[in-house]
Amino acid sequence: MLLLVAGCGVLLFLLDLGATGLVDETPPLFAAAARAMAETGDWLTPRVNGLPRYDKPPLVYWLMGLGYLLPGQAQWNPLGTWAARLPSALSSLAVMLALAATLWRWPQPSGSILPGERQRGLTALAAALAFALSPLVLLWSRIAVSDALFSGCLALALLLFWRRFAASGAEGRGAGPWWPGWLVLGLAVLAKGPVAVVLAALTLALFAWRSGQLALLRQRLQPLAGLAVTAAVALPWYGLELLVEGQPFWDSFFGYHNLQRFTAVVNHHLQPWWFFGPVLVVASLPFTPLLLAGLLAAFRQRGPLDPARSLRLFAGCWLLAVLGFFTLAATKLPSYWIPATPAAGVLIALAGQDLALQVPAMARQRWERWGVMGGTLVLVAVLAAGLAASPLWIPLIRDPEMPTLPAELLASGLVLRAAACFALALLLGVVLGSPLGRTHGRGAWLVALQAPLLLFAVVALQPMTRLGDRVRQLPVRRMAAAVLAQRRPAEPLAMVGILKPSLHYYTRQVVLYEGIDPVGLLNLNDRLARERRRGQTPTPALAGSSVLVVIDQGTAQLPHWRGLPHERLGSEGLYQLWRVERLRLQRRAAELRQAGVPAPDWQLPRPERY
Repeated sequence: MLLLVAGCGVLLFLLDLGATGLVDETPPLFAAAARAMAETGDWLTPRVNGLPRYDKPPLVYWLMGLGYLLPGQAQWNPLGTWAARLPSALSSLAVMLALAATLWRWPQPSGSILPGERQRGLTALAAALAFALSPLVLLWSRIAVSDALFSGCLALALLLFWRRFAASGAEGRGAGPWWPGWLVLGLAVLAKGPVAVVLAALTLALFAWRSGQLALLRQRLQPLAGLAVTAAVALPWYGLELLVEGQPFWDSFFGYHNLQRFTAVVNHHLQPWWFFGPVLVVASLPFTPLLLAGLLAAFRQRGPLDPARSLRLFAGCWLLAVLGFFTLAATKLPSYWIPATPAAGVLIALAGQDLALQVPAMARQRWERWGVMGGTLVLVAVLAAGLAASPLWIPLIRDPEMPTLPAELLASGLVLRAAACFALALLLGVVLGSPLGRTHGRGAWLVALQAPLLLFAVVALQPMTRLGDRVRQLPVRRMAAAVLAQRRPAEPLAMVGILKPSLHYYTRQVVLYEGIDPVGLLNLNDRLARERRRGQTPTPALAGSSVLVVIDQGTAQLPHWRGLPHERLGSEGLYQLWRVERLRLQRRAAELRQAGVPAPDWQLPRPERY
């Protein structure tokens, strides 16, 4: 069974992992910092574009950097994405295996009925797939950021905590040591920060209260000694970084990226308090009815519970801990829900098992059974119909960065291929959900629904990703190649308008990024003369000195840029490459100042700066 789960994970997360380029905006920052660590040997402070990057701890950079240390990058990692994405992919694969192994070792009852060996295997497989097929997991497990790694470390820590607790139900047999979960929790702190400890503590506290097993939980997990293990794993890096970098690290990491993100809206991520309600629905599609039924069943349980049969409740507490904490946070992002997706996978799988074993309570309330199954099939049908109707809505897509996407997407037939996968899932769900199908399917209804969605991810979603990369990211890579071909020795490089960190990654040059406002031109002129960072030395505007500027077509038509004399060196997609004489840039900046444009503001603090 675990081999089957591993095979599914390989198809979902490792197949063609390096076939597409880095996706702007955030992944190139992670990849560039990791590559810089591998190339410079500075494994302490992540640095991007000549500046320290304090927003995330180093574990994800370290793991990516190990990939960049391997020789022959140009042959097997030409786009730089395999090494950068591998930690995310392996993290999600590890969670799949951990979920399946836990449910196989500790089968959970449906009512008073324990599943047989066949149903136990189906439930374990269903939990792994329910997690892996979440739209959020499918997306974030194949991009070069830290969210999947953090979610994986936190999930493994929580599952190790529960397994230690559950093993005590059989007179302590197989309990194993108490410290592995705390060690992995320390890795989670190195992946994202102290939020890992907060989420683990909320989950355990809620579970202890609801299960009525506080004393046993404390005895089995040894929380004080465990936190010491977590601190021993995580704190050395934080201490060294604070010692070397000082106040800027403290203000940025703890002040801005942790405290301020929780207490105030940062980077314009303002969302209503109920934001994670719709995210919960979308993240579990099309199995949202099963998730809601599983969550309801979890909190119908009353403590004290047999520890070995408490996983359903533990998963419910885990999910609510994530929901509650991030609902209270002022800054809200869809990726904040990813730590809840392993718990959702457990709840979905156990709700599917309840349907298969016909729990007495659900048999007495047939409306609930048919509501869960019918609601799931309705969602599958809606998704199939929406995808089948793609010729009607795809032409409505308007993205200035991907102007040819609608035509190419329709011509590829990939969306109709996706519709066929969902239609197959609907057919299997209806057949196996019928009385005859339940008799002969013997509990395979949920896995039968999941199998076509696995096929969808491989034959439709991944090819769509390659198409999107060709339309959106390939022009940036080609522009980077043009920069390297045209750049004079020591000539500075800037990008204005649409800002792409991948330009820095692929050129390996410091890039001065500025927005579309007129003050951006003033900033660029002033920064060239005054800003100092690693790889960037201030230089005066002299006769013959120039700057390369990558500018998009829309920004190039704005009055303050349109009137700037320049030499056009090339174009790719939306982007043009200009060579601008420094003296002309300086004169244009003086004209804008005389016209009333505010003074340069690039020296003001910018926490999200790169």
